[in-house]
Amino acid sequence: MGYCAIAPVSVVVPCFRCGATIGRAVASIASQTQKPAEVLLVDDASGDETSSSLQQLVSGYPGWVKVLVLAHNQGPSAARNAGWEVATQPYVAFLDADDSWHPEKIRIQYRFMHDNPDIDISGHRCLWVRPDEALPQVSDEVTITRISVPDLVFGTRLSTPTIMLKRQIPFRFEANKRYAEDVHLWRQIACASSSVVRIESPLAYMHKPPYGVSGLSAELWPMEKGNLSSLFSLYKEKHISWMLLALGSTFSFAKYLKRIMHVQLTRLS
Repeated sequence: MGYCAIAPVSVVVPCFRCGATIGRAVASIASQTQKPAEVLLVDDASGDETSSSLQQLVSGYPGWVKVLVLAHNQGPSAARNAGWEVATQPYVAFLDADDSWHPEKIRIQYRFMHDNPDIDISGHRCLWVRPDEALPQVSDEVTITRISVPDLVFGTRLSTPTIMLKRQIPFRFEANKRYAEDVHLWRQIACASSSVVRIESPLAYMHKPPYGVSGLSAELWPMEKGNLSSLFSLYKEKHISWMLLALGSTFSFAKYLKRIMHVQLTRLS
């Protein structure tokens, strides 16, 4: 079976007060060498100029960019779920409104998923790029790492803007979670014996440091509590052992303390 000129992928972007960055995110989708079939921007009741920014994008990309407006603010989990529910394509990819993609991201990742139908979910490397920094060259040769449940317990990173998954997966982000909701979903999928892999190519980019600055990533303790809550939920559901819970929690807390020290030293320098 040949590849489609347009990838059968729905892209879901949760949007909350992101008027300054959403144009860059959508431009990175529009510049894909193999474009996704649709882009779903979910306005999580921003209540500011975000709405007009999204409507400008709809006008700029008629029929391709669509906006879904939530009646009240529910957080990124609910916003991603809302986009996921109305997605029309067999694959769903996620991008955050302040991040962007390499132009080859959809082509490389979709073709990998197409050629490996046993894979339910894949991620890839994500880099922090500074302003005016050139994007790295990427190879067509795909190298993968298979990700196990213990890998995810001990912090193997699959960030949301790197994820492509099969739309029919019977899991969703937990709507009441605002921290570590993404890693909890990846853990649930892995615990269900689904195939999880990471493509070892840097195909997504953050435009601010991964933690210790503005936004959710600045809230290190709530993020740590969210991660520990995820591990405890897996234990209660008998997906992981008491020993794995204890070791994973200890490792996670040690990483949290290291990040706190890094942030403090950065502020003092």
